[in-house]
Order: sequence, then structure tokens, then C-alpha cells
Amino acid sequence: MIKALLFNISIIIFSTTTFAQNTDILNPYVNTLKNEGEDPAAFVLEKLETYDLLIFDDALHSAYEPFEFYEGLVKNISFRNKVKYIFLEAVSINKQPCIDSYLNSDPEDPSLLYPAFQDDFSGYGWAYKTYFDLLHAVYTVNRELREKDRVKLLAVNNPVYWNEIKTPEDVALFRKSLVGNDYSMYKVILSYMAGFKAGRKGIFLTNTRHAYKGIRDKKNNYYWDCGTFFHQWNPGQTYSIRIHNAGLYLEGKRDISPDQVQTTAGTENYIIKWIRMEKGKWDCAFKEYGNKPVAFDMKDTPFGSTPYTGNHMLDAAAGQTMYDAYDALIFLAPLDSLHMTAVTNVIYTPDFKIELERRYRILETPLQIKSMLENSGCSSLEEYIDKTCSEKPVKISPISKMVGPLDEWERD
Repeated sequence: MIKALLFNISIIIFSTTTFAQNTDILNPYVNTLKNEGEDPAAFVLEKLETYDLLIFDDALHSAYEPFEFYEGLVKNISFRNKVKYIFLEAVSINKQPCIDSYLNSDPEDPSLLYPAFQDDFSGYGWAYKTYFDLLHAVYTVNRELREKDRVKLLAVNNPVYWNEIKTPEDVALFRKSLVGNDYSMYKVILSYMAGFKAGRKGIFLTNTRHAYKGIRDKKNNYYWDCGTFFHQWNPGQTYSIRIHNAGLYLEGKRDISPDQVQTTAGTENYIIKWIRMEKGKWDCAFKEYGNKPVAFDMKDTPFGSTPYTGNHMLDAAAGQTMYDAYDALIFLAPLDSLHMTAVTNVIYTPDFKIELERRYRILETPLQIKSMLENSGCSSLEEYIDKTCSEKPVKISPISKMVGPLDEWERD
């Protein structure tokens, strides 16, 4: 009995010690949120007093919550009194007339936007409903404003002309042209901002690496991402903000078949997994804080000191941190409850479905098309397009289910 009692006491002591150690590890993160954290909208307004361009990384283009946040900003009178320029990475600059026509339509005519989202980089169409909702929010707000006070919504990505892309070789050449895309976006935005000499304020809505402010490779050279051009060449004018989500982790390069479909993003070349930052420390800290929306500067915080994880990690110089990539972090909701946007089918007009069939034949190999049809139970590309180009509701993001457990850090 005495031995059993001593054993139980030792277990209690061990558990208490472990709990105390874990609390000590987590406390700096929680204290950052308590002492430095602010309401995200108030944080953005505060930063706009100092910086002219805020660069937002939504982590995933399909993420729902960032666009809900952007819509809230657009509807915020204090925000739109400051910000008149919203830059979109997702839309090619040659489709700016589509955006302008839509914003000037009366009555509102969303069909004017269809070409902008039919002719995306991938070629398959950009049907995320969040983009239509954001554009509608800008349209609605602008109706209440004098023309000179209206918010300008501007496409800044490289132009794409699918009517001139007729062969797989043309596709390859188009993708090769994107090697200078980050510099091109930088120069386009800089020109709209009048070189930061006119007191203009704007936000740039982008994704992953385009928002990085200064990640270096193993030779200590910068990866010249769009945010890096701004941070290095226009110091003090821009501020880069990551919106919390799953972290992209590259485990290595993948050997791919010559028949493998190549994408514009190039993710097929890597072994990818999605992780919780610092094996769940970030998420545990947010939970301890009550999972309330919060924003804060990453400088001199344990969040900012977290080792860099992201698109460049396979060849990044050692010792870099998340603060080297971003200035700030915004937490909107727990990782496990984040959503994927709804998908709209409005862009898939009869004419565009015919065009899609043409694009599939230059974007995919005959063998891959055959496999697609077999797996979907379709007998033709026309049937496949009709089946797959359908509306889909907002749903919990499947990526949030691919990450490790919340307490993974405690198990090491």
C-alpha cells in the first residue's frame, strides 16, 4: 500500500511539474496577446497612421475569414476615409476595365466581372465567391460617396490573354513570363501610389510569399518577392500582415513524371504538408487568450521569433524567423473552425464552358483527361465541366483537418 501511495504521489508531482513547465513555455505567447494585442480593425487603422500601404497575406486564397474581415474594413467609415486604393493580386491588370465597368454600372451588373475571373492564371476560372462579395461591398459603399471619394479597386497581376494561348508550348511560355511578376506588381502598385509622394493610403490583398518583407536564400540573397521590393526600396512606407492559418511546410522536392500536369503555382514539384505553427504553441496561446480576434506587432515577441516556415524554406538561410517575413499577425478565429469560401458557378457561362474545354486540352495531357473522366464517371469533357463547375457552399476548411494535434508541442 505504501509503495502504491508513493507511486501515485510521484505521478502527481511529475504531472504538476510538467504542467508548470508547459505553462512557463506558453506564458510568453499568452502575455504577448494580453499586453500587446489589439482589436484587428483598430490595429489596422492605427497602422495606417504610420504606413501608406498595408500588405495582407490571407494565407490561402480560398480562405473565407480574411475576406469577411476585409469587407468589414470597407464598411468601416474610419477605414474608407483613409484608404482609397485596394489592390488585388488575384486579377490580371488587363481586366481592370471589367472592374471599372462593374463599379460604374447602374443598376449593379455582376456579369461585367465574369471575364476578369474567367481569364485567371490557372485557366480554369476563379470562382471564389469571397471576391464577388468584396467587390459588391466596395460597389455598395461607393454608391453612397461622391466620385472623388470613392474607393478604387485595382487589378495588379500580370496580364494574361487566353485567346492567344493555343498550345501547351504557349502555356509554358506564359508561365515563364511570370518570373518577373513580383517586380511587375511592385511597380504597378507603386505607380498607383504615386511613389508614396501623394499621401495616398492603400491595402494590397495577396497570398503567401508575395507579402514577405525580407527572406534570404542560403547565399544570403533576398528572394525578391513583391513585399520585399517595398520593404527594401521604400523603407517605412509599407507594413506586412499575416492572417493566421495553417502553415505551409515543404518536406522536400518531388520527382514528377514528364506527363505530370504543370501548374502556375508549381506546388506539384514539392512534398507539402500543412502544420500548426510551432506544433500548436500559437494555437494554444490563442485558446488561452479566449480565441478572441487579436492583432499585434511580431517584433520582439515569441511569435516573431518562431523559425521561418513557408514557400522558400527548402533553400532559405538558416536562423531566419517569421518576423523576417512579416511585421504583424492577425488572428481571426481558431484554426479548427476556419472556413473555405463558397464557390459560385456564375462565371461558367455557356460560352466559357466551350472555352474551358479548349483550355483543358492544352493544360492537361490526353492521359490525364482520360483519368479525370474515368474518376468522375463522365464520358466527355463537356459532361465533366458541367458536373464540376457547380456552386459549393462555405464549409470548414479541409486543410485545418490536416494539421497536427493542438498539444503536439507538449509531447516532444
